[in-house]
Amino acid sequence: MTEETIFTKIIKHEIKSDIRYQDEDVIVFADIAPKAKIHLLIVPTKPYPTVNDIPAEEIGIVSKMFLIAQKMAKELNIDESGYRLVINCNEDGGQEVPHLHMHLLGGENLSFNFIT
Repeated sequence: MTEETIFTKIIKHEIKSDIRYQDEDVIVFADIAPKAKIHLLIVPTKPYPTVNDIPAEEIGIVSKMFLIAQKMAKELNIDESGYRLVINCNEDGGQEVPHLHMHLLGGENLSFNFIT
């Protein structure tokens, strides 16, 4: 069984969060330690620990995460000015929570070395 994380608690509404979008497959909420003016986390509701753990038959979740990133960027009026999407994988890749998630960063000029 996959370990319960802060993200699974947010998905189950056991922890209060600034939720910006939710459907049966994906939830989007504000990062509690933002690295940019806009910093949202796009998280599948199914707890894949890392990108490595997505079964081939379920890889469509990544496409859905990208589509929701597009939707959020448009709603936040950063689709034209630009934004960054980041998926970290495992400890050396900078992943802090063992639940697949995508960072959506924007609302300001992001320097080349700006990484989360």
